[in-house]
Amino acid sequence: MKITITALIILCLCTVSVFAQSNYSIKGLVADSASNSKLTNASVSVLSAKDSILQKFTRVNNGAFTINNLTKGKFILLITYPGYADYVDNFTLDSAHTTHDFGHLNLILKSKLLAEVIVKGTAAAIKIKGDTTEYNAAAFKIQPNAKVEDLLKQLPGIQVDKDGKITAQGQTVNKVLVDGEEFFGDDPTLVTKNLRADMVDKVQLYDKKSDQAAFTGIDDGVKNKTLNIKLKEDKKNGYFGKIDAEGGTDGYYQEQILFNRFKAKQKFSAYGTLGNTGKVGLGWEDNSKYGGSGGLEASEDGNFYFYSGGGDDLDSFSGRYDGQGLPLARSGGVHYDTKWNGDKESLNTNYKIGSLNVDGTKNTQTQNNLPGSFFNSNTDQTFHNHMFRQKLDAAYQVKLDTSSNLKITIDGTTKNTITESKYNTTSRRSNDSLLNTNNRSITNNGDQKILNASVFYTKKFKKVGRTLSVRINEAYNQNETKGFLNSEIDYYNIGGTVDSAQKIDQYKTTLNKSQVLNTNITYSEPFSKTFAIVVNYGLNINNGRSDRRSFNKSASGQYDILDTALSNNFKLNQLSNQFGAIFNYKKKKAIINFGTRVTSVNFKQIDEISSRTFTRNFLNWNPQASFQYKFSQQESFSLNYNGNTLQPSIEQIQPVKVNTDPLNITLGNPDLKPSFTNRLSFYYYSYKVISGQSIYINGSYSRTINPIVSNVNTDSAGVSTYQSANLKNKQTANFYLNTGFNKKIEKWDMNAGINLGTNGNTYYNMTNNQLNETKAYTYSAQLNFSKYKQKKYDFWTGAGPTYTINSSSLQPNINNNGRGFNAYGGFNIYLPGKFQIGSDANYQFNAKTQSFSEDFKRTTLNASIAKTFLKSESLKLSISGNDLLNQNTGYNRTGSANILTQERYTAIKRYFMLSLVWDFNHVGGGAPKK
Repeated sequence: MKITITALIILCLCTVSVFAQSNYSIKGLVADSASNSKLTNASVSVLSAKDSILQKFTRVNNGAFTINNLTKGKFILLITYPGYADYVDNFTLDSAHTTHDFGHLNLILKSKLLAEVIVKGTAAAIKIKGDTTEYNAAAFKIQPNAKVEDLLKQLPGIQVDKDGKITAQGQTVNKVLVDGEEFFGDDPTLVTKNLRADMVDKVQLYDKKSDQAAFTGIDDGVKNKTLNIKLKEDKKNGYFGKIDAEGGTDGYYQEQILFNRFKAKQKFSAYGTLGNTGKVGLGWEDNSKYGGSGGLEASEDGNFYFYSGGGDDLDSFSGRYDGQGLPLARSGGVHYDTKWNGDKESLNTNYKIGSLNVDGTKNTQTQNNLPGSFFNSNTDQTFHNHMFRQKLDAAYQVKLDTSSNLKITIDGTTKNTITESKYNTTSRRSNDSLLNTNNRSITNNGDQKILNASVFYTKKFKKVGRTLSVRINEAYNQNETKGFLNSEIDYYNIGGTVDSAQKIDQYKTTLNKSQVLNTNITYSEPFSKTFAIVVNYGLNINNGRSDRRSFNKSASGQYDILDTALSNNFKLNQLSNQFGAIFNYKKKKAIINFGTRVTSVNFKQIDEISSRTFTRNFLNWNPQASFQYKFSQQESFSLNYNGNTLQPSIEQIQPVKVNTDPLNITLGNPDLKPSFTNRLSFYYYSYKVISGQSIYINGSYSRTINPIVSNVNTDSAGVSTYQSANLKNKQTANFYLNTGFNKKIEKWDMNAGINLGTNGNTYYNMTNNQLNETKAYTYSAQLNFSKYKQKKYDFWTGAGPTYTINSSSLQPNINNNGRGFNAYGGFNIYLPGKFQIGSDANYQFNAKTQSFSEDFKRTTLNASIAKTFLKSESLKLSISGNDLLNQNTGYNRTGSANILTQERYTAIKRYFMLSLVWDFNHVGGGAPKK
């Protein structure tokens, strides 16, 4: 009986304790700030201050609200009402404050909320709409006259490096649109470095789908990470731009002018750049889609992509500056887009012209792993590269009626390239004895013409989800090169004396042509509101030709003796028929997509010199499946699988030796077969509005069956012959995993984040008939902080270690694992009198390995002092110093197949610059008039 009474007493005490812990409450009144009218049914939420988890919820009744049975702790009050700015406030409930009375709370209409009015409300910084992450520009602080690039640096999950390269959630962003339209085509920096940040309303991040998938609404597996900059309506009328004039020490300079005229539905832009600092006029990438001369990739979008496999007859130049050498860039262009006829018709066109010269030197050290041994090579190179190019593109779109659309696109490009390179190479055996020496020079002159055209017709029927589309693509690519190869090689015996010598003096010509016709018909049919099917048929024709000729010098001094061992005229004609069916299930928060495409491919290989014809047939499968689940507006998850077949390129197939580097010769393999890759990827993203916390995780893993690998045979003199071949019974593998966590630290008003990443591959090849397995893995971590105090200061910093694993089964006792460390940081301080000082720095460290015996350390430090003028602070005079420590030495270390490589090259070093920049701006004045 005593036990029972005791138990009852304990139970009562516990009940009283629990009741006391939850006997907390809040109350208040909610009304319009202007009219004081009661806002009945306004939403009142109580969230945990720690993690923004919802604790209690109620509605305003007759202007008042009360929430009881709350626990002790720190909370956030959130009040929302349609058309009004959100009200947010922090509060604490404890023994001294069991009831919190908020009193009379006034909500302000969004239409009346002025920029200078500060309330306790906060804009939702990020929303997830389907597969689009949308950033609200108004929720992020920017400095006066900031550019879009400065805004992007503040967005969670997005990084912008010193060269303007954008990485979003661990993946590279290759395209930036303005209001959903191309803006100067393929150069994102023309948008991010020149458009004003205060013109931006929203920034949308998404995986851009193919036109086909965007039309049907059914995913076809094609995705390109894309940013869309949505402008404010009142910023679409007027003109703005920038004039930048800069001159510096040691002959460095850069000049830039940009003019934009926006008027309602019309946008006109023009720009010109000139500079040798490596910062302007270098971001032009050509669209090679449908334009290549080589392989055929049966992709997931129902179309075929053709590409060149590289391997130009002589050293080629891509026309892009990657930090190697000293550049001189000249470029210009105009852009125009408009909509008319009630937005039923639209036109988007661009013209660009430019040239790029790059001169420099490079030292390359390589270790060639062989069965039971290795040899090392040291090469010194001087180079001069030049490219001049023009490109014109246009896209016209018309709504034929309420249910059908027609889109026509066309682009043409011309290029002229000149390359001149000299090499001095010394190779030594593993015992340091001399193996060979090589002095060679290469000159090359190339002309290329590219033309692409496409027609895309879409039709929606009365039944929702029933659609028909037809796409026709035509592409033409011609690349003609002419040049000279001069080479002298001495081969040494084990005793260190010359055993033999080889001299080459040749004139070389190459003509590559491709003509591609790609057609696709797609029909979608819904079985119900949640289940649909997409079927397609495609006919594709790709006729390619590669004519390589090498001529030796005759006694007359003319290059008129054809070297038949190094010459070949080869045609590869491909005909393919594709059938496919994709099923799509969509219900509530989940989307499931699965299906396959099957392609019959006919290869007709014609050797024009020997008059031999070889016909082959392949059957390719392209299965796909995906699952997407949207937990909420700020949280989503997706899982994707796709398999695709990759055909060999004409360069890999053509049965001819290429001796551009006589110590490293390539030979085509006409018996190559397609490879097949299975790829699995996933993506998760979460954002909490109140706390500003975001998390992303994405990764991919792929395995390639029957991979095309580069087999090598190296003789005792150190001459290697490379030939592509299919590797049976082994599969190559690739993977990556990226994760990021970002959060705003309210106490210090600072953004903090951590990024973790790993990537790697397992590769196989045959080296002197022995299987070689190479593994390369990289692990990295980075902690970063940033803070922006408008018109006062801003700073950003990040640092973290890296670790790289490189191994080769041919040399299991050689340890080439290496650690590293990278760091960056910068600041700007805004002083009285419109002065501003700033600095930024980057640090890179790579530890020595067993193959490369020296550590690499580099710190680049830049600084500037500036003064702005005029009321708008749009005129800026500045003095800056680049690479103040004079340590900007180019460096790169890589490993692939049986070769480890370390490069050091000429890079832009210390200089001082005086610049005058005028940002002119005359936009606004209300919404555009119709």
